[in-house]
Amino acid sequence: MKKTRSKVTPATSTPEHSADSSDDVSERIRATLATAIGEGALKPGSKILEEAIAEHFGVSRTVVRGALGVLESDHLLERKRNRGTFVAEPSIEQAKHLFEARRKLEGVLLEFVVARATIEQLAALEKLADEEEHIHHHGDEKSKTVLSGKFHIVLAELAGNPVLTEMLAKIVARLSLVMSLYEADSKDDCGADHHRMIVAALQARDLPKAQELMDHHLADIEGRVRLTEGHGDRHSFMSILENFS
Repeated sequence: MKKTRSKVTPATSTPEHSADSSDDVSERIRATLATAIGEGALKPGSKILEEAIAEHFGVSRTVVRGALGVLESDHLLERKRNRGTFVAEPSIEQAKHLFEARRKLEGVLLEFVVARATIEQLAALEKLADEEEHIHHHGDEKSKTVLSGKFHIVLAELAGNPVLTEMLAKIVARLSLVMSLYEADSKDDCGADHHRMIVAALQARDLPKAQELMDHHLADIEGRVRLTEGHGDRHSFMSILENFS
């Protein structure tokens, strides 16, 4: 009797909704929220709606929570027991520490920029300052904020130390919350003329002058916030009145 050989059915490959695709979406969610916070669209104290995010990106709330967890570890979000997740509201003490850390870090970054940046890189930085100056005269407030923050990150990248650049980016992101919560004088977020002078000092390889200009520039930014008890609450209440009146 002839034996029939049973056919082995090949294992069907499962579609790759692997950790990689979930990680990609999680990063998109993180980047979207971080940008919205940095540009002031999501204000301190705003509630983060997990269900809405999950629906928009077509993912589970587990994936959403993964992205929120990263932002929470970066101190851009804070989870409140039995209430949900909210955009962080930095305290006055935290604001002071952030300003202090930024001053020190940007001073160190300038040392590396003077030592390492090429003529071509500094020329590109000067072009960015020119673009920023044009935006300050002809652009909207959102464009000003985005380009002003970009100048400092690009400057940090010229230092050639990714760790320090990442540290500055996180500090700048958290300071956007401080400015949103405590700013009393909402003039230009970051003076384009200051940036131009800093670039000129860097091109001359004049480190003391560049550091002096940066210190003055950052002091000007700090001078526009009022770090007093109750001012953050007043700012939040005023925002509500503006939105609903």
